Amino acid sequence: MTIDPAAFELLTSLLIGFAFAGLLASAFELFTARRADFRLLQAGGLVAVASVPVVVFSAPFLILRNTVRGRRIEGRPLVFVIIAGLIASVWSILSGRVVLDLLHVLAT
Repeated sequence: MTIDPAAFELLTSLLIGFAFAGLLASAFELFTARRADFRLLQAGGLVAVASVPVVVFSAPFLILRNTVRGRRIEGRPLVFVIIAGLIASVWSILSGRVVLDLLHVLAT
């Protein structure tokens, strides 16, 4: 059984995107002693501008964390969890592609 190179690249982007999102959100929490959240953008001013890259690249992790938490605590429907998972996966593929491209540029 062989895997198509395009499918392998897509899977790699997905995994790198999720891993980088979790790493970035955890590093943010470690260095600031507060959880990364979409509310960082509501702070206004320079803090909100500086938070944009953190929120953009950690969004797949934030979406899944909030969705699982909402399912467990609020009992949100399973369809909501599936749709949020699809959105987080697509976002992860896109951000993983950006990370892989940046690593490729830095390596050459």
